[in-house]
Amino acid sequence: MAVTIDGTTGVSAVQDGVVQTADLAAGVVTTAKIASSVNLGRRNMLINGAMQVAQRGTGAIQASSDTYPTIDRFKFFLSGGGAYTVEQDSGHQADTGHDKAIKIAVTTADTSIAAGDYYSFLQRIESNSVQHLQYGTPSAKSVTLSFWVRATKTGTHAVHFAKQGSGTDYRHIKEYTINTTNTWEHKTITIPGLTAATITNDASTYFQVGWMLKYGSDYQGTKDSWITDGHYTTANAVNNMDSTSNTFYVTGVQLEVGDTATPFEHRSYGEELTLCQRYCFQLDGQDYSVMGMKDQSLECFFPFPTTMRAQPTVHWSGTLSDYTIRSEGTDYTPTTFSQLGIRDYHYGWVRITNSSVGATGYVGGNADGFVRFDSEL
Repeated sequence: MAVTIDGTTGVSAVQDGVVQTADLAAGVVTTAKIASSVNLGRRNMLINGAMQVAQRGTGAIQASSDTYPTIDRFKFFLSGGGAYTVEQDSGHQADTGHDKAIKIAVTTADTSIAAGDYYSFLQRIESNSVQHLQYGTPSAKSVTLSFWVRATKTGTHAVHFAKQGSGTDYRHIKEYTINTTNTWEHKTITIPGLTAATITNDASTYFQVGWMLKYGSDYQGTKDSWITDGHYTTANAVNNMDSTSNTFYVTGVQLEVGDTATPFEHRSYGEELTLCQRYCFQLDGQDYSVMGMKDQSLECFFPFPTTMRAQPTVHWSGTLSDYTIRSEGTDYTPTTFSQLGIRDYHYGWVRITNSSVGATGYVGGNADGFVRFDSEL
């Protein structure tokens, strides 16, 4: 290898083409050094990993199974004698580089986990967004998950990765360790690519990443390999549900291609919100656009800010007094609230009725009133 050394400044010239990748020591060129000066582009396959967006609310909400209670894109599950709340917690900038975090607080302990009990949360990624992983081919790519976690329970914990929704479901379980109670720790986990099965290219199947608070023996299996049974965790994992003193926090979640965790990809709040609105679009208490009036009804039109994943369902507070019809100077409480339809995943409209309204008017909601369109996986 031709190298010129001038005795004063050290190496002054290297002949073109003589330094190959194999000539560089492993620690010379690091991902962190590259990332500090080079824009690595879009890497994070997860949405809202910094827990910034919480359209449904930020305060503590008692979780129910198979729901999205607070922070956008994170789905929660529970079945058993225990219970927990979920909220968007703040004030973690100094420890993690992220102000916001998911906070889970156990409100009813489950000290005796039955075989079929489960407590967890996860995020699902549309299959059409992970085709570059090349699953089902010899070139299937590994992925690396990195995240900040703070838990009361020390010891072994588990996460799972899954290809689900069509064909044979595959899962990959990994363990990680919480070393110090109630202290933020950064974790990095890599799994190999799935060569045994393809993942459908559509918007209804998915790849998912889940954090296990505790699962019963029916769901405990083998770690560190792709499996086709119904297992999501290992028998080694601690029980995060065994005391009402237990909390569990997560933030700075990133999933990327390759076997190396790069620095977290910070996206603006506006960009993250738009990504979330493909799955959930919520308007809180405010004036709603009135498209027309018919038979003492106001038809309210809601254009979606982005194309939704699938035809959404409409939700409202369920309390008619949370909404007001103002017609010709007088306020009325609606007597009915109904969905009229969704058009091409681009807009929806609802009908709000009171038999006393006049020929013109508009609709508004109070602090508890909202209209939400859900198209979650």
